[in-house]
Amino acid sequence: MGIEFGREICGDLDIAESREWLVTNGIGGYASGTVAGLLTRRYHGLLIAALKPPLGRTLLLTKLDETVFYGERTYALFTNRWADGTVNPHGYQHLEHFSLDGTTPLWRYACADALLEKRVWMQQGANTTYIQYTLSRATLPLKLTLKALVNYRDYHGSTQGNGWQMTVDPIEQGIQVVAYPGAVPLYLRSNHGQAKPVHDWYQGFDLAIERYRGLSDREDHLHIATFEATLHPGESLTFVASTESQPALKGEEALHIRHAQEQKLIDIGKENQPHNGKDFPDWIQHLLLAADQFIVGRPLPNEPSGKTIIAGYPWFGDWGRDTMISLPGLTMATGRPKVARSILHTFAQYVDQGMLPNCFPDAGEVPEYNTVDATLWYFEAIRAYYDATNDEELLRELFPVLAEIIDWHVGGTRYNIHLDATDGLLYAGEAGVQLTWMDAKVGDWVVTPRIGKPIEVNALWYNALWAMATFARQLGNPPQKYEVLAIRALAGFKRFWNKQTGYCYDVLDGPEGNDASLRPNQIFAVSLGASSDLPLLTPEQQRAVVDACGRMLLTSHGLRSLSPDHPQYQGHYGGNQMQRDGAYHQGTVWGWLLGPFVLAHLKVYGNLAQARQFLEPMGNHLYAHGLGSFSEIFEGDAPMAPRGCIAQAWTVAEVLRAWVATEEF
Repeated sequence: MGIEFGREICGDLDIAESREWLVTNGIGGYASGTVAGLLTRRYHGLLIAALKPPLGRTLLLTKLDETVFYGERTYALFTNRWADGTVNPHGYQHLEHFSLDGTTPLWRYACADALLEKRVWMQQGANTTYIQYTLSRATLPLKLTLKALVNYRDYHGSTQGNGWQMTVDPIEQGIQVVAYPGAVPLYLRSNHGQAKPVHDWYQGFDLAIERYRGLSDREDHLHIATFEATLHPGESLTFVASTESQPALKGEEALHIRHAQEQKLIDIGKENQPHNGKDFPDWIQHLLLAADQFIVGRPLPNEPSGKTIIAGYPWFGDWGRDTMISLPGLTMATGRPKVARSILHTFAQYVDQGMLPNCFPDAGEVPEYNTVDATLWYFEAIRAYYDATNDEELLRELFPVLAEIIDWHVGGTRYNIHLDATDGLLYAGEAGVQLTWMDAKVGDWVVTPRIGKPIEVNALWYNALWAMATFARQLGNPPQKYEVLAIRALAGFKRFWNKQTGYCYDVLDGPEGNDASLRPNQIFAVSLGASSDLPLLTPEQQRAVVDACGRMLLTSHGLRSLSPDHPQYQGHYGGNQMQRDGAYHQGTVWGWLLGPFVLAHLKVYGNLAQARQFLEPMGNHLYAHGLGSFSEIFEGDAPMAPRGCIAQAWTVAEVLRAWVATEEF
């Protein structure tokens, strides 16, 4: 199950700084960085704590600059790039080996005949990060110094020190840091050696990825203390950064607990599959662990154990749309229906005017209701959950909520979302808002407004109606209301077929008429299947849709969001926010769409081997960008470089769901 690199990767700074690792704590906090140890993002840090779980993310401990004194020589193991472009020191040159042990990154630094191992992991359910150093090989004692660099800012922010004075107090085996009156204290402790308080701002760290993204690329961090210890062969030093005053300092015990938790996730995931997952390749086992990184707690007053899904690391929170799309793959495909149940129950409490919230803002308590499809994906998530569990108790509890949602959509709700009685299709949208998953907006510019009747929205609407009819029959309620609406939607859906192009319109009845752009949204008219007896498209049309998407949109890592033949196609993703968002859904490849495409292809062609072939390149992607996970997006033009979030929930979820579905085929 190894993701590992030797000096051929570790010793090449350009490559080593492009490989990023991620560990999470199950409540929204995380730690992340590069293989080289170089800061390239504002989102890198050893403790980015969720102070208001699962949000309120705050950078507390940025990094540890490690120096080894061994024999007569000094080895700086850390790497920094400064504002003038200088790289100093070049600690990555001492990195002999990097690997992932589960999700735990492991560095091995060779200093003459000494080998120093470093591991980073987080305690689940706590804003606590462990950094452990083990002298696994040496002929002499080794002195290790750790310069702790701290901060206290929102994880989206940037800091210029400008004389900022933090309060540092000695505590047993470490120090307490208070950034300002009322700030949450940070506790830095180690089980070995001593801590010497310091207060020295290091200015001008260069953040290359932020520059690529058109954002501020300079930042300062505060050297708050230096920890020193002497290690003999076989000894370890455990450094702990925490918002808790008394975190456990026994590193071996904490690491054993983390390993046991991850092994349990793998075992459960395998037990849930045909043949107990004996045919699971290593990369699918990695996905079982990656899936867990997105599942976090969202405590509510009446449900303290509530769950939700983080859309992506390092910068997204929990989004209604992403949560519902991701839920089947992250929970059902991994054998964790109890988690799915909690999420479905949690989100039911936020339904308002027949709509699920699109996102829970980082700051503030009022969710935003500006999505037309998140609520419809909720039906699909419940359908997948019920098909796997037959949980009639939850279905009975949620049915009134679902019935109310249908009623609101028929009668009309926010943003002109309503049922058009003339054709049975859902209309959505008004000027200045973006309601579908293609939701990029810069200022007042809505890049892909898609006002009218989007095809995937109406495929989901049809799917939801048949699901409701099934639910009603199961609960002994009359299903006719939903069946009638579904039949009307089926008849109206025929309007989406474009005889001239040989595939479907993307949007009907928009301000400028019907949109014939070739986009991937039509794949859901094939892949969704709550009513297989009455499909939305004929078999010939289904094959034509799959073929069109395959020939023009398919890449190794997902589907392009727009055909390269379209005059507005953009194959490069980068630059400032306007440039990036302008390309976001205008050709950029989305990894999550690979799952629906594979399932649609399998449905049309019935070729299991080919379906698996489409998924296999993603196994190689585990070694790039976000190690052990899948990226959010990729450039539309070859070689389709990964961009966006280094770990995206729905990409992991949909690839995993598709793989498991092919296991059962």
